[in-house]
Amino acid sequence: MRNTVSAPLRNLVGGIAFVLLVSAAAIAAYMLHGWSFSDALYFTILTVFTVGYGEVRPIDTEQLRFVTMSLIVLGCSGTIFVTGALVQFITFNQINEILGGRRMKSQIDELRGHVIVCGFGRIGSMLANELKAGGQRLVILERSEARHAQAQAQGHLSLVGDATEEETLRLAGIDRAHALATVLPDDAANVFITLTARSLNASLVIIARGEAPATESKLLQAGANRVVLPTAIGAERIAEIIMFPTLSKSIRNSEREASASLRKLGLELEMVIAEPGSAFAGLTVAEIEQQAAHGFLVLAVQAPGSEPVDELRPQVRVRPGSGVTVVVRSGHEVVLGGFRASAGQLAQAGQALPEPR
Repeated sequence: MRNTVSAPLRNLVGGIAFVLLVSAAAIAAYMLHGWSFSDALYFTILTVFTVGYGEVRPIDTEQLRFVTMSLIVLGCSGTIFVTGALVQFITFNQINEILGGRRMKSQIDELRGHVIVCGFGRIGSMLANELKAGGQRLVILERSEARHAQAQAQGHLSLVGDATEEETLRLAGIDRAHALATVLPDDAANVFITLTARSLNASLVIIARGEAPATESKLLQAGANRVVLPTAIGAERIAEIIMFPTLSKSIRNSEREASASLRKLGLELEMVIAEPGSAFAGLTVAEIEQQAAHGFLVLAVQAPGSEPVDELRPQVRVRPGSGVTVVVRSGHEVVLGGFRASAGQLAQAGQALPEPR
């Protein structure tokens, strides 16, 4: 593909350079015979583009006739070559665009159990790259031509279109998809995409991005399985760094590398803040793991204002407000103190449990 496009482009650039070189040589030759620059330039342009308004000055010497004949032959030939190269360049680009679109449509039509990512902005691009790195097949839906081209350059299957429209989602294979992530910065658009996607595929797993916390309930009502609030997540991370600076340095600095290695083994690393009255607060490490039926492993515990305890003994008790780092199997459901959660949701187990009625 790259060579097919670059060959016509090289021909076009080479042809233009040749015409300019011939024109410059002719202008210099005319000026050597006493012509002014403007007369030489004007006559050269008339000759190269075969306009034929007549001679600006008499061509009355053999040298001038030779220069003029050379300019006519070489200049006109170069102009014809440039015209052909330009047509070839435009035609090849159009053909490649058509063939590329058909090839991409064919690849998308063959997908089963893939993920549809709506939006290729900052979060969408990071999400797509993470999914691709994990071996997950995916399709990008993006309105912007520039971001669509960027997604293709990174090796993603991408379609230009409005994800709120049913036809666009159908082109992305929503009826065969396993999951859809709508990560647009517009809450209203995410709600509409969620509604449309749920109506087209009742079994689809939908993860939606929300900017305002009040949007979470609307997205869930629209059919989202899970809502991610980047602002809230960022605030929680900042709070963790403030309250547990040592733990943040010892664990968070290597979190990405550790998480990548754990994911290959089907495990996930999570940080839980044990709020007063939560499923974690007041229990020992042994009691927590026993109540969770050993569904996860406690790695470290850090009480507020203390150093993290990473060489844990079973009798170490988790005080309210402590930070607990655990490893849990991906996709495994954990039941702890009446709280039921899967990997990725354990942070909620650190929140206070509702009072029994």
